[in-house]
Amino acid sequence: MSLAHNGSGRFDIWAPEAASVTLLANGQQYPMARIDAGSGAEGWWSAAGAPADGEVDYGYLLDGDTHPLPDPRSRRLPEGVHALSRTFSPAEHEWQDAGWRGKELRGSVIYELHVGTFTPAGTLDAASEKLGYLVDLGVDCVELLPVNGFNGTHNWGYDGVQWYTVHEGYGGPAAYQRFVDAAHAAGLGVIQDVVYNHLGPSGNYLPRFGPYLKHGDANTWGDSVNLDGPGSDVVREYILDNAALWLRDYHVDGLRLDAVHALKDERAVHILEELGALGDAISAETGRPKTLIAESDLNNPRLIYPRRANGYGLAGQWSDDFHHAVHVNVSGETTGYYGDFVSLGALAKVLKDGFLHDGSYSSFRGRHHGRSINTSLVHPEALVVCNQNHDQIGNRATGDRLSQSLPYGPLALAAVLTLTSPFTPMLFMGEEYGASTPWQFFTSHPEPELGKATAEGRIREFERMGWDPAVVPDPQDPETFRRSKLDWAEAATGEHAKLLELYRTLTALRRQHPEVAGLGFTETEVAFDDDGWLRFRRGPAEVLLNFSEEEIRLEDVRGTLLLSTEEAKVLDGGSLVLAPWSAAVLKA
Repeated sequence: MSLAHNGSGRFDIWAPEAASVTLLANGQQYPMARIDAGSGAEGWWSAAGAPADGEVDYGYLLDGDTHPLPDPRSRRLPEGVHALSRTFSPAEHEWQDAGWRGKELRGSVIYELHVGTFTPAGTLDAASEKLGYLVDLGVDCVELLPVNGFNGTHNWGYDGVQWYTVHEGYGGPAAYQRFVDAAHAAGLGVIQDVVYNHLGPSGNYLPRFGPYLKHGDANTWGDSVNLDGPGSDVVREYILDNAALWLRDYHVDGLRLDAVHALKDERAVHILEELGALGDAISAETGRPKTLIAESDLNNPRLIYPRRANGYGLAGQWSDDFHHAVHVNVSGETTGYYGDFVSLGALAKVLKDGFLHDGSYSSFRGRHHGRSINTSLVHPEALVVCNQNHDQIGNRATGDRLSQSLPYGPLALAAVLTLTSPFTPMLFMGEEYGASTPWQFFTSHPEPELGKATAEGRIREFERMGWDPAVVPDPQDPETFRRSKLDWAEAATGEHAKLLELYRTLTALRRQHPEVAGLGFTETEVAFDDDGWLRFRRGPAEVLLNFSEEEIRLEDVRGTLLLSTEEAKVLDGGSLVLAPWSAAVLKA
């Protein structure tokens, strides 16, 4: 999409419905005039005589209002999302990553982290100090939960209202550039989680400027973003320019696109297709891979089909089915959407086909769901999988991890499944050492009414599900945030250290034996018995898992034992005895 004018002046602003706009810059007012842009891009305003250079604190007065609004494209908001913007030029950073060649999705291990709870300090600079640990763990890409501007001091990031800024509490945009530089110096790619499907409840001034939202057309979180109505050309450009900001100006290696099923777009060229094309264009321009990964619960492989095959051309998408199948078989939990995954057969199907629901009946949804993957168009590593993530932990009533209820054995099985699967594995911070700290839903809305409504709504939601309201933490309580921070001291102790060593061994195995995860869909063979075992083969490699409380003997086992989570007995005649809740990996 190319518009005649997309805010090319330093303080130009799109406000198509305003009768008057005044720029307030460094305390001085500058009346703005409409730009005669044409080509459907009307509604832009420009200020003659505005400061041409230097750092400027600024905002906009619409229709005679006396309260200035921050810029929808603010690069910095030092006093928060309700205060003035401050100019920031990403181009002034002296990048140190000239030798960085980027990271492909294929062959990578992703590590998802939340800046505020990853370290005690909760800043980007503090997170940089842990990059050596991630390299030693065997991670290839760090995926940051949203860092854009939100109201308050701490938040998951999905209440963002300023997509172009970096939360000041994390260190702001300069700290972000330092983090990316440090990651690249350590050999790690950076994937940024971005939210284009909704805005948070406090500080969203976009509707004051123009038709960014479609009122009365809501998704789960409120009014949908206007992707296909009047004025949507500029809204789409707003999204595409934001994606380019991360990929080009901040040298980010990829984007994780939040909940794309909530993007309501009836135009012939979907916004996801445009984002995929943008990523490819910037990749060609920079000579570095730019990976776009969609979070979607639609089980629709069109997201990852190439555009030549009428797909959207994204590099990857999440497969929730993998998470659900692993979770059920290691935890025994079968409530809600887990009810469709009650068998090793469900896990076997996901390992072989990528999805459980590929047109099958979903009892949770009360209808058929999904579509099968055309394996000639897609490699398995286009599916990003995990056994835990921020959603699947944080959206539980108490924010409890698997490691808070399961012993080493089941946790080890989950690790082996994730890191030897045909797909691209993603770990959630602390998972690798079985963190005992929860990761709970936390907010810090300064407005008392909004804070009270958020807390009460959370409690009511889980009370309807049968939870005791007394155990649901108050998201507004600062202690909820503090208890969600990782306790790094425990990583070196007891079974935490044992699990961490297993994760390191598994990531090393993936690097040393790429055929374990590098083959196509059709090269996966799976066998199982609901009495408690499952085995799958990928070329010369075979993974064997015992999900039962009893020792299991498996026949026709060939090859060298590469790894076992507990001592495995290799018997004459091609037999292997697996201890309860254990796994082994062999290579012929």
